[in-house]
Amino acid sequence: MKPVPHSPRILVVDDLADNIFLLKTFLESEGYQVDVADTASLALDKLTISPPDLLLLDVMMPHMDGYELTRKIRRDDRLRSLPIVLMTAHAELCRIKGLAVGATDFVRKPIRFEVLHATIQNLLTARSKYRV
Repeated sequence: MKPVPHSPRILVVDDLADNIFLLKTFLESEGYQVDVADTASLALDKLTISPPDLLLLDVMMPHMDGYELTRKIRRDDRLRSLPIVLMTAHAELCRIKGLAVGATDFVRKPIRFEVLHATIQNLLTARSKYRV
């Protein structure tokens, strides 16, 4: 396990157990604390109780998709600055829509772990520098 200062906590939200397993395994191997949710409503509950340092969120989920969850998060003053990274297999239109609803960044599936890791590091570094 690689050391990560202060061991940031990441909430991974995906309705597919295999995706959760792969992401959790990778992120923990990089030194992050990882919590998971397999529905947007469970994620919202977890976010409200104990906000993580970053949210890694699948776009395509049943009942409430990643776009709607992002909208709800951005309406909550306590969560407004939470970095949200959307994950999707779809192309540029999904990225545009995601950024329009308040996502911080976007990674494309299949996920290249080196890209995901760099994205997470950049967002967490920026957040720690500018946190008031």
